[in-house]
Amino acid sequence: MPENYTEERSFNKVDFESNPLEKGEYENCRFVKCEFSNADLAEYRFIDCIFENCNLSTANITLTTLNNITFKDCKMAGLRFDTCNQFGLSFKFNDCSLNHSVFYKIKIKNTVFNNCKLNEADFTGCDLTGSVFSKCNLERAIFENTILEKADLRTAFNYSIDPDANRIKKAKFSIEHIAGLLSKYDIIVE
Repeated sequence: MPENYTEERSFNKVDFESNPLEKGEYENCRFVKCEFSNADLAEYRFIDCIFENCNLSTANITLTTLNNITFKDCKMAGLRFDTCNQFGLSFKFNDCSLNHSVFYKIKIKNTVFNNCKLNEADFTGCDLTGSVFSKCNLERAIFENTILEKADLRTAFNYSIDPDANRIKKAKFSIEHIAGLLSKYDIIVE
């Protein structure tokens, strides 16, 4: 039985949690206001797709291909990006809620996070070289053995990053939020 291949199709207000999306490859597709929370998307392939105003919270994305994906205004709490197919893994996030999501040990250089909530996100061992965290809330996000070289965190806030436990060479920070680099010392910066 041939695997489903769908291209250049729009899906609007579809509840894929109760009516699962057909397994297969989706290229240049647009998903708008769709419900994917708790959906099983394991081993699906999404290439050059846009997800807008979708809820993907706690969806199963084990071995899922996410290649050049744009997420806009999406709820994505608890997603395990570390279980995705790592080949060609690339995405950007605009105005998304990624609280409790896991990026453990994945290579996502030059990824753009714009105006996102990343509370308690796990970036342990992640390669974020050249990535941008523009206006992102990183409260209690975990950075340990993380590569943040050349990353831009000038407008990010609420982060706590230990310079001794992460690679931050040539990363950009603002003086306004510099206390996030000194939190391990338990000092007061005014």
